[in-house]
Amino acid sequence: MIDVIVVGGGPTGLMLACELRLAGVRVVVLERSTEPTTNSRGRGLHTRSVEVMDQRGLLNRFLAVSEKFQVGGFFGGIYKPWPDRLDTAHPYGLTTPQPVTERLLDERARELGAEIRRGHEVVGLSQDEDGVTVESASGGAPGGEGVAGGGGTRLRARYLVGCDGGRSVVRKLLGVGFPGEPSRVETLLGDMAVTAEPETIAAVVAEVRKVQLRFGAIPLGDGVYRIVVPAEGVADRTAPTTLDEFRRQLRTHAGTDFGVHSPRWLSRFGDATRQAERYRVGRVMLAGDAAHIHPPTGGQGLNLGVQDAFNLGWKLAAEVNGWAPEGLLDTYHAERHPVGARVLANTRAQITLLGTDPGATALRELLSELLDFEEANRYVTAMITAVGVRYDFGEGHELLGRRLRDVQLKRGRLYELMHGGRGLLLDQAGRLSVEGWADRVDHVVDVSEELDVPAVLLRPDGHVAWAGEDQAELLGELPKWFGAATG
Repeated sequence: MIDVIVVGGGPTGLMLACELRLAGVRVVVLERSTEPTTNSRGRGLHTRSVEVMDQRGLLNRFLAVSEKFQVGGFFGGIYKPWPDRLDTAHPYGLTTPQPVTERLLDERARELGAEIRRGHEVVGLSQDEDGVTVESASGGAPGGEGVAGGGGTRLRARYLVGCDGGRSVVRKLLGVGFPGEPSRVETLLGDMAVTAEPETIAAVVAEVRKVQLRFGAIPLGDGVYRIVVPAEGVADRTAPTTLDEFRRQLRTHAGTDFGVHSPRWLSRFGDATRQAERYRVGRVMLAGDAAHIHPPTGGQGLNLGVQDAFNLGWKLAAEVNGWAPEGLLDTYHAERHPVGARVLANTRAQITLLGTDPGATALRELLSELLDFEEANRYVTAMITAVGVRYDFGEGHELLGRRLRDVQLKRGRLYELMHGGRGLLLDQAGRLSVEGWADRVDHVVDVSEELDVPAVLLRPDGHVAWAGEDQAELLGELPKWFGAATG
């Protein structure tokens, strides 16, 4: 029997496959499209996702094909300098097109032994106390735009995770509610060639954005631009997006269509915000856009999904490998559902700020003034980049529940020690022990001038599960996250 079936081969599903394979879990990824996507809705990694890639030894691969950027505030069309003293050793994001992110994660998943099957569309699933049965139709279309046909396949797994996007088939088959707010406005988005000169485009965009922030033209090279322009209204989701729509809306807002032609891809997005009522139903879980959808303001969507996978992967692997303490898998929903809800809330706020009415303009001006205060800028930047996420582990040290930044040690860096996806006890005094858990937790005796606590116990996702110096306290915390001692 397969250990875990992952439905969806986007960044969330591929990141999850990598995490599971690090723990030796047999993974099969079912992806509807027959070919990798060429569409680039997600165009970058925020700071927390940069940290995630470094924790797993993947950062150099991303740095080789990406450019760093630093934008503070980055909220509702407001941009400020990068704040001082943000709690990270990686004070930047990466401009990485989504197809590149998927390629790098696909390569890593295959290196680790994940099986990725393209052209398989899930059409049915059922579960019992022993596992999940999945029915899939083979023969999906390139790019995920067609409908699968041909023969069918039935697979059996111990667990299944739906990472199959906002219109998730897995979520619908589970019957999980997806409440939220419908779209009130829509925006056209696409990559296409232009005939207008770059100087002309830049001047027009600068003028239009004085009143309409949902407008832009970003050069991608070779005369191709990413065009963003408000749609005329909220369209039927089944209606195709056309180049004529872009031309018409560009003329409406800018008085020119820039001579757009030869589109590479065309799309539209609304400002709907919805969240799955439950991230887990028995042996089936939801992650990424299957669990939450929101407008792309702040560039948080891809990052939120990758971080869902990072939270879930080690917990699901612990369950498969038989050492998970009772309730560990339920902490996935308990921890990530509030994080998703917060992202939905901040994107709703940003859409309001992007409005053109006098109230939105006044609110944006006020918030811009507030973000000139360093502490406010740092707070908002930490929220958008997810370095401010703290899980509720109860009362304790101020680090408890937070992810620990990549501190410098006497013999290297912290994140260099986390590539294997195991727990880690960083013991600065060398007086503690993880005997009984050494198969799940690494014990590192080293010193960091950046850490003012004698020792920290880190989960595989880098969040602090305990901080202190008392061995008896440590022995009380280890079973909560790493199960019973062995031997």
